[in-house]
Amino acid sequence: MCTAATYKTKDFYFGRTLDYDFSYGEEITVTPRNYIFSFKHMEKLEKHYAMIGMAHVEEDYPLYYEAVNEKGLCMAGLNFVGNAFYGKVTEGRDNVATYELIPWILGKCVTVKEARLLLEKINLTDTPFNENLPVAQLHWILADREESVTLESVKEGLRIYDNPVGVLTNNPPFEEQMFQLNNYMHLSPKSPENKFAGKLPLHIYSRGMGALGLPGDLSSQSRFVRAAFVKMNSVSGDLENESVGQFFHILGSVDQQRGCCELEDGKYEITIYTSCCNADKGIYYYTAYENHQITAVHLERENLDGGLPVRYPLLREEQIYIQNI
Repeated sequence: MCTAATYKTKDFYFGRTLDYDFSYGEEITVTPRNYIFSFKHMEKLEKHYAMIGMAHVEEDYPLYYEAVNEKGLCMAGLNFVGNAFYGKVTEGRDNVATYELIPWILGKCVTVKEARLLLEKINLTDTPFNENLPVAQLHWILADREESVTLESVKEGLRIYDNPVGVLTNNPPFEEQMFQLNNYMHLSPKSPENKFAGKLPLHIYSRGMGALGLPGDLSSQSRFVRAAFVKMNSVSGDLENESVGQFFHILGSVDQQRGCCELEDGKYEITIYTSCCNADKGIYYYTAYENHQITAVHLERENLDGGLPVRYPLLREEQIYIQNI
């Protein structure tokens, strides 16, 4: 499964893990302003904001997993299997297929506030990209430096939730994920006090005991709690390398290692990649399961007035710096 998070120091950062048992050949993809997005049920989007993110490119069309536009608006789709529900084309609505949602929002909007207005008219349809790519069951986190929301299309309709923690995983639905944080309000980065029984000589025997009870398993609810605790208590300097490094440590708290989550046929779910984008500067950073060195792609170094996506394959081979050459 996956985890997404926001983070703010001097600049605003957004990123996610992609946890799965195989790769679709995703690439860091820059879509310039004049690339024509052709939508299944809506008019073409010929002029739009440039964006950068991770995408599987099919038939020259970037199917974004997550992206950030040139104005700093960010969006990511995460698995929401069993709860996501999409409808048929409805007259009088903006009928947008699920794979079109990220470019539809990021291509048109500068802020979450603007996106909320666009979402009032939207109808997410169950239209597949093609017969080989079925409709993914997703929910989304949408964020700028001022606010974060979660979008869930369920049988009752499209739900938009304020997301004060700026974190999203998978199931259960977001309201339930948030409610579960009530069970962990006693956790603290500070050392605990003896409130069990004043007459007992209980004592602190290790650092970090304030977080006793923080879940450590790989389920999506536990990852939500853990990522929320780490992110909300995280401290770093304002410099770019400090902020980026700290962001990777935050998402590193929910990293999935090969062998710990076994699937059928001897397959294992792993963290295929972790991303961190400086949304203010348009710099997309990432690491891969096989390559822990942070790699960066700069949005502004591309021709943003071009008409074709620019693609960079993930650098997957481990790169080790030899200090004593």
